[in-house]
Amino acid sequence: MMQDVDSPIAASRLDTKIMSPAIGVEVAGLDLTQPLEDSQVQELRSLLLKHQLLVFRDQALSSAQHIAFARRFGELEVHPVFPHDPDYPELVLLGGDSTQPGRENLYHSDVSWRAEPSMGSILRCIECPPAGGDTIWCNMVLAYENLPHHIKDVLHELEAVHDLLPGFIDRISEEERAAIRERFPAQTHPVVRTHPETGQRILYVSSWTTHLANYIETGFFRGMPELQSGAHWLLQYLVDQARHPEYQVRLKWQPHTLAFWDNRSTQHYAVQDYFPSPRKMARATIIGDRPY
Repeated sequence: MMQDVDSPIAASRLDTKIMSPAIGVEVAGLDLTQPLEDSQVQELRSLLLKHQLLVFRDQALSSAQHIAFARRFGELEVHPVFPHDPDYPELVLLGGDSTQPGRENLYHSDVSWRAEPSMGSILRCIECPPAGGDTIWCNMVLAYENLPHHIKDVLHELEAVHDLLPGFIDRISEEERAAIRERFPAQTHPVVRTHPETGQRILYVSSWTTHLANYIETGFFRGMPELQSGAHWLLQYLVDQARHPEYQVRLKWQPHTLAFWDNRSTQHYAVQDYFPSPRKMARATIIGDRPY
């Protein structure tokens, strides 16, 4: 059953502060180190559907508490490439240090290369640089809504391929690549997906997208392979929609800040402007369902 994000069930009884007109709300009035009541979990779910990004300040969670909070919203994945917390494989460790810059500075939706991509991610700041290291989120519902009508007409049948391997090729040894490819084959998802809870239409291509799968099999382009080059232009145009400031919010991290976002309807970008200062983050990722 679809939920109206503006219905009374989506209204919050918590102390909330809008972060931007497009996306994001800061939430106060909860201690996330303590177990949540079912009603609080439902309230946060409703807020997430309405605002797409929830930010909590001054939440000094341990790894165990981080995992416990995330599990209230679904089963958690184990990432096949990123380093993990030694005690909690569901908790990936992100960020750079004085020898290695962070590499999350591209617009993306987490693990869209899975057959069932993430529902949401919960990222905790462990150590922040003295300046910089912000994260940008983008509302991809707005990105779709504001596309020209003639572009929307082209997209309704299109599918795109999302692939893990190109983005991680230098982190996976040659000996391991065949096994990774077998476990995680490239996935084809609709260019415009439907949010399974709100029914909203979402532009769903990002830096994980390698190409459009069926460009010359659909619509105006059917049976005209000489127009294949247009697929590259169209994909780049669509990927670039996440860069519009009008669809974005930018979060300045502080230690013990927690961000919880809907991976189905957003993209994010971790700004790499702090090297060689350290930036240490931990992320739990909630398993979702297959896009349609």
